[in-house]
Amino acid sequence: MKIYKNVDGLRRWPLPNDIDSASYVPELASPQIPIEGISVTDLRNTLFDEVRNSYTQDINCSILFQLLTEYSRDNSLIHPLDEIWKKSDDEARFHLLDGLIYHISKHTCVMKVLDRSLINLVMKEFHESPFLVQLSEDRTREKIKTCIWWPMWQKEGSEYCKTWERCQKAKKSTGKILRNMIKIQEPGRPWEIFHMD
Repeated sequence: MKIYKNVDGLRRWPLPNDIDSASYVPELASPQIPIEGISVTDLRNTLFDEVRNSYTQDINCSILFQLLTEYSRDNSLIHPLDEIWKKSDDEARFHLLDGLIYHISKHTCVMKVLDRSLINLVMKEFHESPFLVQLSEDRTREKIKTCIWWPMWQKEGSEYCKTWERCQKAKKSTGKILRNMIKIQEPGRPWEIFHMD
């Protein structure tokens, strides 16, 4: 198959390599899930096994797992899904890889987690870990966003940070501290009193 590089090279914007294009080359087509970065982790396989097992305990996740494993989609399975799940499924944001469901957003592809103990463990690790500087609410949400996804994760992450006892005690006032003014003695003659900042 001939690739029309010259024609595309002369165009200001080359044609995309998709099925509708006249210069479509299947070997050069991008994969379904583009790799934008690689994350290396030392997490044990038991964590991933716990995540896989948690999928069977939730009806939305088990339906979604069934939809993603079948080659032909059964649209009757979509109706029992909650609205947030339906919306993400309609936008094709869920993918299955190694038995784990991943949620794809604009810049991230993160593991779908449902087990409440695992969610709390991740939030605690990102907000309270002694190895990290205690992160603000925004930074904690950014870290969570790059690791895991569950419905209502933004709201729950914010509530977790706001209700953490140490954060509440460490709140600093943002205003200026008012103190009494000290009157400076006026010198009687030159070089009698020196003031240094």
